[in-house]
This record gives sequence, structure tokens and C-alpha cells, in this order.
Amino acid sequence: MSAHPLRGKRIVITRQREKAAPFAEKLRALGAEPLIVPTIATRLPADRSALDAALSCLAVYHWVIFTSANAVRHVWERLSALGRPAPLAWPAVAAIGPATARALLERGVRARLVPSAHVAEALAEALTAHADLRGKHILLPQSDLARPVLAELLRAAGAEVHAVVAYETFRPPADPAALQGPLDALTFTSPSTARNFAAMFPDARQKFPEALIGCIGPITARAVRALGWTVDALADPHTEDGLIAALGAAFAARSTTSHAHRKDDAR
Repeated sequence: MSAHPLRGKRIVITRQREKAAPFAEKLRALGAEPLIVPTIATRLPADRSALDAALSCLAVYHWVIFTSANAVRHVWERLSALGRPAPLAWPAVAAIGPATARALLERGVRARLVPSAHVAEALAEALTAHADLRGKHILLPQSDLARPVLAELLRAAGAEVHAVVAYETFRPPADPAALQGPLDALTFTSPSTARNFAAMFPDARQKFPEALIGCIGPITARAVRALGWTVDALADPHTEDGLIAALGAAFAARSTTSHAHRKDDAR
């Protein structure tokens, strides 16, 4: 039985530290060596008045939409800080992907809707196909850096969307010694992880030009390409498992190409 394409590969994980461990364990199980270098961190917003007001009247909403596990975590943190236990009967809840749905389920809430593609556009399409949104009140707790497209699409479908900042995203201090070579792959799980990585380690692509770049989805890939970098592996589905599979395929393809070149050289 041949070794997995990721065996022995040193793979950088740039997602926030709290979410990196499960990804790292999956890579270790395949024989890879994960290197956790967080380029993103989150915190509750400085001004929590809009979030607090929304959480105090959850019953008025027909849907609550979570677009990240971070939003789930920070909403529950705020409910706890306010002395408001999460309600036993939630409005209908939608989650952008399985990780977000899992974070909800761990807190006793089952997502009624999870789109097959884990991007805002697909979530809006799935929700409008699932229910008549005209006149419906929707709560959208999200990052301060969230794209406006989801709220815009839902409003276009007739919904009353209350988008509130549930958490702020910021760049942690850079540790110049964090990137120790050799490195075989860099992984990015959001546009912020890519942009922050470029700011924190501006010479990384020069130092590690052969490292493959893997992205969890098309929005992240777009941010990587905007930096002038090539995306070598794009997850499909847009999950950690999809990213691992895409990286494995990219390394296998590189190995095959390298082997073919060696055969040509030997002729």
C-alpha cells in the first residue's frame, strides 16, 4: 500500500489557534507535519449594543443565520455574559457549512438548512428556495469583515435583514521565527488569513517558492490570487476534509509530473 501523498509534508495552518487543532490532527493522521501559525484572531466587538439588543429579542426573528463557527461561539459567549441562557426554542436556524452546523449542534441547536456549497451566495439561494422570505425578519450575526452579499441577496428576496457585528477579526502579532523551513504547503481558510499572512511574512513566498498553496473555497482563492500568488489546491467541498483531499491530489500530481520529467531527462 503506497504512502499518502501528504506523508512527511510540512503544512502551515494559518487559521486561528482555537480552530487549528482538529485540522492539525487530521493532517497528522495522514503522516503530515502541521505547523500552526495563526494569522487571524477574533474578539467580541467593542460596541456590543446592536448585538445585545438583537439577542434580547430573538423571538421576533423568523430565521437566524450563522456564517461561521466563530459567530456561533461569540453569540453564545455574549448570551452568557448577559445572563441570558440560550432559548430552548430558537427561530429557524441556517448554517453556511458543516463546521458551523456542528458548532450549533454542540450547543443544542440543529440547523434546519445547510447549503451544499458553503458560500454566502449558495446559502442565499438555498434559503430562498426553501422558504418565502417576503416580510420575514432575519438575524445575521457576523464578522465586522463579512461580505455584504448575503444580506443584500436576502433583502432582494423581500426579507428584513438585521445584520449585526458579533465579533471583530484582527491580526495577531507576527513571530518572525514561526515559519521554519522547509515548508511544503501553505493553507488558507478565509481571505483574512491570506491577507494577514502576506502582511506578517512579506518574504515568505521568496523564502519558500516551492510551497503549494491550498484554499478552502473560491472567495479565499480570489484573495490569494489578488496577492499575485497561484492557487495550487482548491477544496471541493469547501471544508477541511475537502482541503486535505485537494492538497493530496496536488502533491500526487506534482510527484507524477516530476517523475515524468526525470524519465524524459534519462532518455
